[in-house]
Amino acid sequence: MGIFSFLTQEIAIDLGTANTIIIHNDKVVVNEPSIVAIEHGTGKLIAIGEKARQMHGKTHENIRTIRPLRDGVIADFNAAEQMIRGMIKMINKKPRLFTPSLKMVICIPSGSTEVEVRAVRDSSEHAGGRDVYMIYEPMAAAIGIGIDVEAPEGSMVVDIGGGTTEIAVIALGGIVCNQSIRVAGDGFTTDIQAYMRHQHNIKIGERTAEDIKIAVGSALPDLENPPSDYIVRGPNLMTAMPIEIPISYQEIAHCLDKSISKVETAILAVLEQTPPELYADVVNRGIYLVGGGALLRGLDNRFTDKINIQFHIAEDPMQSVARGTGIALKNVDKFPFLMR
Repeated sequence: MGIFSFLTQEIAIDLGTANTIIIHNDKVVVNEPSIVAIEHGTGKLIAIGEKARQMHGKTHENIRTIRPLRDGVIADFNAAEQMIRGMIKMINKKPRLFTPSLKMVICIPSGSTEVEVRAVRDSSEHAGGRDVYMIYEPMAAAIGIGIDVEAPEGSMVVDIGGGTTEIAVIALGGIVCNQSIRVAGDGFTTDIQAYMRHQHNIKIGERTAEDIKIAVGSALPDLENPPSDYIVRGPNLMTAMPIEIPISYQEIAHCLDKSISKVETAILAVLEQTPPELYADVVNRGIYLVGGGALLRGLDNRFTDKINIQFHIAEDPMQSVARGTGIALKNVDKFPFLMR
């Protein structure tokens, strides 16, 4: 630490489709939904994070709520920049005489194209980042759950986020084979909305679908300790009269079946590409599940039965990637796989 260390602020950002987490001094200082509310016409920022989420789906024509990231990549450049800048401001609550220059490590999906990587870098630099490093999400997740990524042993990580599911086999500080598919938490939410419309003639918004997923979401039609039914209220599509419908976890398991099968297919595709020596390591160690999607009831058991390799859910799957990004921030000089 030099004499000018107070002039630089070091932060690690897990820029997610659903949530953005910022780590500063080894602590999670910001954990907010990735959403902003912007005044229509002027583009002025009204709210950010949880406050903006509460407005989502309830705004009038002068306010727009935007989720700047879609499928793990920046879809709205201006909104992304405002969101990153606003969330960085949340850390510095105390007024300062000057703004410190930022050194940051940001994680990106492993399937990002050069254009998508540049969008993240530009947004971060516009939001005040002076030294910006990138790390791939599965790599950050592996570091976050305590895997020694530089060891000559293979580890497999499946990160089911909001926009993408990242599957990667990691060894010797690099990604050996990987796949990034755009089937993840948001896709599950859309499935639930469509199911409610077709099956029960009830129209529900994104937030309600998300609540259903959290309350009765399941990957298996029979669980050992099942959650009780969740009551959904909304307008009947035919009559617009209010109706109430209890939803069971079996129904949600049935409606998410297709999407979860796509994830299984992708996991098998990555296993197919894995060199035999690393494949043996993966079978011995098991496969690690991280990301918010890992919290879906029975998912690990379903995968274990289907793929015949033990699946382990990480301790705090929602924050594994962020934690790994934080560790990478402290070892910027040691980790050769960070991208400038």
